[in-house]
Amino acid sequence: MAGRPIHTFQVVRTEVLTPHLIRLVLGGSGPGTGFDTFTPNEFTDSYVKIVIAESDIDVAALPQPLTIDSFRTLPPERQPTVRTYTVRRVDHERREIWIDFVVHGERGVAAPWAVAAKPGQPAYLMGPSGAYAPDPAADWYLFAGDEAAIPAISVALEALPNNAIGKAFIEIAGPEDELPMNRPDGVELTWVYRGGRADLVSEDMAGDNAPLIAAVKGTPWLPGQVQVFIHGEAQAVMHNLRPYIRKERGVEAKWASSISGYWRRGRTEETFRQWKRELAKAEEQANA
Repeated sequence: MAGRPIHTFQVVRTEVLTPHLIRLVLGGSGPGTGFDTFTPNEFTDSYVKIVIAESDIDVAALPQPLTIDSFRTLPPERQPTVRTYTVRRVDHERREIWIDFVVHGERGVAAPWAVAAKPGQPAYLMGPSGAYAPDPAADWYLFAGDEAAIPAISVALEALPNNAIGKAFIEIAGPEDELPMNRPDGVELTWVYRGGRADLVSEDMAGDNAPLIAAVKGTPWLPGQVQVFIHGEAQAVMHNLRPYIRKERGVEAKWASSISGYWRRGRTEETFRQWKRELAKAEEQANA
């Protein structure tokens, strides 16, 4: 991450999509801002790293061109927080990008920042990166995730050909969190209710017991080659759905390369990254 350029955008507006999802629209009007330096990519899981700096930091006075290293000149307690988010849409004509945030009250860093964002204030992004796009060679598509995966699943569904066949399962708190999603007629969308906020529901509706797991495992398997995209809470995804897809269903890695946890209950992004490194190391040793 060190040395990567930071793109300076401006907040254009915010939109409340559901009780737990808010959209931040970012643009830029000055030289060297926004799309003058930011180049979108072709992946439907395109993501950026949002650099959240304290509002009283004079970013223009930091070493330029602006990178994450520019902030290293500040005391440790003044270092920015970095969070990873999917790019929901790129509007080339209006030179804007949309980023959707799951909001759980005052918890977290990025969501409260997005809720409080005002038009005209700066927003600093690194990226984009990404690796997934629907493969036209697949016979059908399987999507699954929770609220955190809604942006990426939405973009993927919109990128499918009109004659695509597939299934999408999205776990949310309840009916109030449903939102319109454009998709081909042949792709069945199922909203799976857990009955509360993902970070607050009891263990019998989370982790190994997340309703999303039963929904995916219980759906009839379609004929032909499937391409799988599953993201969400790490315990549900990595310890339950990924083994089901890869081992029980025998889907080859090529067709199930985009299965991972976006977050984990009880962990910040920093401790979650450490957990993922430990998990990857353990899997490597087990496969040695």
